[in-house]
Amino acid sequence: MYTDKITDYFDGVAAKYLSAVDADPARSNGHEIGGLPSAGARNWLGIPSKGEVFRYPALHVYLADDQDEPLICDSEVTWYDARSKQPGRSPEYRMYYEDSPVTMRFKPGDFFLVAKHRDGRLLMCFSPQKSAAEKQLRAIFGLSVIDEDFRQGDLNASTLLLPLRLMLESLGFNLSKPALDDGAWLDRLLAQFGDKDFPRTDAFSMFARDSIGNEIDAIASPDTTLMAWMEHEEKLFRIYERYFVLRRLAIGFGIDEKGVDAFISYSLSVQNRRKSRVGHAFEGHLGHLFQKHDLQFEKGTKVLVTENNTRPDFLFPSFMAYHDASFPTERLLMLGAKTTCKDRWRQVLSEASRIPAKHLVTLEPAISEAQTDEMKNHQLQLVVPRSLHSTFSERQQSQLLDVAEFISLVKINQKAR
Repeated sequence: MYTDKITDYFDGVAAKYLSAVDADPARSNGHEIGGLPSAGARNWLGIPSKGEVFRYPALHVYLADDQDEPLICDSEVTWYDARSKQPGRSPEYRMYYEDSPVTMRFKPGDFFLVAKHRDGRLLMCFSPQKSAAEKQLRAIFGLSVIDEDFRQGDLNASTLLLPLRLMLESLGFNLSKPALDDGAWLDRLLAQFGDKDFPRTDAFSMFARDSIGNEIDAIASPDTTLMAWMEHEEKLFRIYERYFVLRRLAIGFGIDEKGVDAFISYSLSVQNRRKSRVGHAFEGHLGHLFQKHDLQFEKGTKVLVTENNTRPDFLFPSFMAYHDASFPTERLLMLGAKTTCKDRWRQVLSEASRIPAKHLVTLEPAISEAQTDEMKNHQLQLVVPRSLHSTFSERQQSQLLDVAEFISLVKINQKAR
């Protein structure tokens, strides 16, 4: 289980809603944002003396709920005293930012977060107000109340749970800290799977479950167990991945144009493997958990389908029962599984039309209230591991099921025969 916090990777953070002066080119003070000292930014950005300028490499990021991928740009920002040429006046520290595709997107009222990573880079995130991206960033960086004045975040507020960790890593920040037992785990992985290539996800997931030890109880604590399996597999995957990547980098890619293309192709393959593996692992661990609880279910395949050849992730108790018109509809349950929702949660609505009220299990934290309200209007019940409930509002939490509650629902349903 992960125990590190955001303070292990970032020195400081502040956030606000952008004002017209911050974001509107017609009213802004030349790409400048002020007010950061009120949120303690001098402690982590430093205090430039008269005439001195601090420059930081920055990552501009724009996140919106309707985007599959964030818009990310490398840039540079300047931190300086705008009154350095006015003797006798107290300092007024401002942050100057350069134009980028991201700065062309944000507007007054958008959520803005700036954080300084331990490697010296600044993370500058922008997102629409009240979006899921805003809620997730606030959960990561311990930000409660936000308005048009900068607020300081609490970097010790919460443990970096796997979904929050993956979100930050998708923005280009490595949050994997080498551990003392990494070498021993690599030896076990090489002994089990060799050094040729990655094994199938189901085989790797099984190894993760079998090697985690007896510290978890899948029957008594299904929510804790699911997250422990996911986190342990992620740790093992990163150890194994590091071995293969370092070996490939040692071989090299050449210094001509073909070498550049080969490097880009390899980099993309690493990213794509990370994305696809998490989703498959999530479904695999869920299926194993359901088997542990003796639930009757089937997974959708090319053969096991519902209307229009749709393939629900999990159908309870079976596809045969679903297609049997005499089988009571109220005893059928469908569960979609998505590590992140975005707009893809709507895909679940078209699966298994015989079942009007559907369920969706996800690892995505802090989904916006607008999205959860829309899900409710479509009779879609959200299932979220218990440890992630705190990232939702109190009103949302009252409407969520955790994994244990969903399993209990299936058991009650399958006993009513």
